[in-house]
Amino acid sequence: MSTSGFSLFLGLLQLVGFLLPLRTYAIRKDIGFLEERICRTTVQGRYLISDDEGNVCNALSLDSRTRCCPLKGEKFSCHGCNILSQCCSSYEFCVSCCLNPTRTLLEKVVKIKMAKPATAGTYRTVFDFCAGRCRHSSESVVHENAYQSKFHHCFSLTSNASGANLTQVETRLLGIDVIVGRQGDSCDDVCKSRGQLCVMNKLSLLNQCDVMQRYMTCKGSCLASAGADQPAEVADDAPRDLYPGACLYSRTQSMLSCDGSHQYTRRLCPCA
Repeated sequence: MSTSGFSLFLGLLQLVGFLLPLRTYAIRKDIGFLEERICRTTVQGRYLISDDEGNVCNALSLDSRTRCCPLKGEKFSCHGCNILSQCCSSYEFCVSCCLNPTRTLLEKVVKIKMAKPATAGTYRTVFDFCAGRCRHSSESVVHENAYQSKFHHCFSLTSNASGANLTQVETRLLGIDVIVGRQGDSCDDVCKSRGQLCVMNKLSLLNQCDVMQRYMTCKGSCLASAGADQPAEVADDAPRDLYPGACLYSRTQSMLSCDGSHQYTRRLCPCA
């Protein structure tokens, strides 16, 4: 290539470079690396730790970089918790159970004061509420210096009108595991699968709307019915005339039975 031809070629390159938009060479500022998730935790656990995602893990298995529990096991676990009273025997599982959005709503939590004085602030997040509420709660003590039971880590928002009744039911259910069965199973089947027996005389305690609504979704409905498969929750895939998602309690106590079942219901069972 001649000198004049090479000079012309360089000139063309400079012209093209001038005409191209400058943003061609710029670094896009709207695209970047995803920030690594950093978890908040209950920190003080000697053996267990709960993170703000609702996971519980051994303190030694906590990721040293992200401070998160490994993504395995059950999220929002209520292991060792009594769902009726919303109290647990373990602080970490209390926090995990409390973090379940179906149990604790942010819009309610942010209205609750962290302490009794009028100047006390409110909780900013559900994790703040659960971590604080499970650590100390007047709901779990009597006479200010003694625990009501081993379930002394409590996360209930407030007491309600049915609180007294639920406390009585909880007392009468001590030693009983309340289990939501699989669709179509009888309580005999449900308890047997756990190596236990259905306790017939406890069915009447569970045959109440306020009790069922603590264990089941109930989709806003609790209806009086009649059937040996009750108390129970109607499966979502049930025909519309059976009220999918609703909870059913029996108006006739004598019909309550451990061996009753229905293809479209999930029973609430007392096992021991």
